[in-house]
Amino acid sequence: MSIFGKTKKAEVKKDATATPPAVEKDSTPAISSDSSHVLLNPRITEKSTWHSAQGVYVFDVAVNSNKQQISRAIRAIYKVTPRKIRIVTVPSKSKRSARTGKLGVKGGGKKAYVYLKKGETINLS
Repeated sequence: MSIFGKTKKAEVKKDATATPPAVEKDSTPAISSDSSHVLLNPRITEKSTWHSAQGVYVFDVAVNSNKQQISRAIRAIYKVTPRKIRIVTVPSKSKRSARTGKLGVKGGGKKAYVYLKKGETINLS
């Protein structure tokens, strides 16, 4: 009927060799398999088709993405390495509705100019 017990239990000693060795991590970050949320779609306009002849491709990208994420997404999806990436913020604009006459907002966003090395191409069709 002793709650705390009269005798002391023997302590179990742990071996230091029983723990598994530490695993080293790679210094390069893993490419996310879900890169589709970074690149929304290619931007097909007259200006972008002219740029594609010079090796520059234009994409609509997520607003919270940065150059490193865009570069990883291009490498993962299109299997080419970008030489340079430029990001432009597209401002939102006020537009009047033709049907109701009320003022609405045309959403802005972000677009990225992806520069490739000479000889590398991306098939956007």
